[in-house]
Amino acid sequence: MFVCLQALCVSSMSNIYESAEATLGLCNSSCLTKVELRVACQGISDRDALSKPDPCVVLKMQSHGQWFEVDRTEVIRSCISPVFSKVLLVDFYFEEVQRLRYELHDISPTHNGLRDTDCLGAMECTLGQIVSQRKLSKALLKQGNATSKSSITVTSEELSGNDDYVELSFRARKLDDKDFFSKSDPFLEIFRINDDGSGSLVHRTETVMNDLSPVWKSFKVSLNTLCSGDHDRQLKVAIDFTASNGDPKNSCSLHYIHPYQPNEYLKALVAVGEICQDYDSSIPEDITLCCEACLCVNSTLTRSQVSHDFAVNFDEDNPECSGIQGVVEAYQGCLPKIQLYGPTNIAPIIQKVASSASEEIHTKEAMEYFILLILTDGVITDMADTREAIVHASHLPMSVIIVGVGNADFSDMQMLDGDDGILRSPKGEPVLRDIVQFVPFKDFKHASPAALAKSVLAEVPNQVVDYYNAKGIHPKCLSDYDESTRPFSP
Repeated sequence: MFVCLQALCVSSMSNIYESAEATLGLCNSSCLTKVELRVACQGISDRDALSKPDPCVVLKMQSHGQWFEVDRTEVIRSCISPVFSKVLLVDFYFEEVQRLRYELHDISPTHNGLRDTDCLGAMECTLGQIVSQRKLSKALLKQGNATSKSSITVTSEELSGNDDYVELSFRARKLDDKDFFSKSDPFLEIFRINDDGSGSLVHRTETVMNDLSPVWKSFKVSLNTLCSGDHDRQLKVAIDFTASNGDPKNSCSLHYIHPYQPNEYLKALVAVGEICQDYDSSIPEDITLCCEACLCVNSTLTRSQVSHDFAVNFDEDNPECSGIQGVVEAYQGCLPKIQLYGPTNIAPIIQKVASSASEEIHTKEAMEYFILLILTDGVITDMADTREAIVHASHLPMSVIIVGVGNADFSDMQMLDGDDGILRSPKGEPVLRDIVQFVPFKDFKHASPAALAKSVLAEVPNQVVDYYNAKGIHPKCLSDYDESTRPFSP
């Protein structure tokens, strides 16, 4: 592994807090020193039982009986114990009582301003308390000053008079691949080594998806923040390899089974499955859930053999379950018994469903239409074979619904959708009809399950009608069916 650093030293860092100082009436006082505040929270309890919070801490200062916002941290997605990398910079006046208020907010991507966010708790103190103790930990109070199980820790450090800053850029080569499903998704964290040997987070870069030789965006940081103006102070560079799905036993995994709330896979599965189950009396796991297992859980390693297509109840002779609840139970029971592995190939499951659909077109009545639901984290490794399989399936009585889970790059999935152009096989053969519908789950994370189901199933009725019209197969009256020879589900 090789990490390269480039640094550019620049002077005269501008003070972004002038407007706040003017509002608070501090500009006329003689500033004793500037203080950096670092914030971390522990054990956040979210109001939304279906997902983890997206925390952000807002720092306010009191002036003339009113609270004014001074600064805020970055938003960290889906985290209950965040360590914020952004440093909050304030002016410390020894002769004044400076009252501070730290508000913890859950800020989702759809929120517009603090008024639309959920306040998860608050803590009030004086700046003098933090400076004198250097590290202050207190419980967060809910509305009505009720104590919560969540807490906040604020660490302070007085800065020297050095206003210089540096511009840093990092890249790495030949990183270890920690992801079973695809290449790692690395990000970089820089820690400053303190006098007591502990580390303070200075900066966290963006995540570079699916790349073992990442180049992170350059960033600027003050020498005060980076090393307290001490050019000889040691730094520590840590690279985090974020797996696309992760170990289901880990709470950070997209497949983590929480005892009180479903993960994103389960929420998407239930939202769509509850609609589909009304049109079929039983759901075969190796078609609906197994595709979810092959794509979302990816392939598995069982008995030292990698499988991209398996019955999630481990019963190949009877891979069906009763309704969507049966699918959920099979999924939850399967995860502890398998080892996640790679690569991520979705063509095999499309081909398997296409094989069943192909048999159906040779029957006299051709009554069955197949819907394949794929839940995926976004990175697939057999794009050419997948395009070939979809082109072939477009001639058959089937549709493919893809729900993208997590925050990965779904550009490949959007290409399969074909909304921006006609999908073609690697040989140039176009699809006969559009059979793929893709929707990113994150767009519906805070919407009702019905909204997700409506979006992903919106095109299915027309796809069904288009197929049977093309084949010249017309609807029949109920009296035409012989229920004794062929079961029919409403």
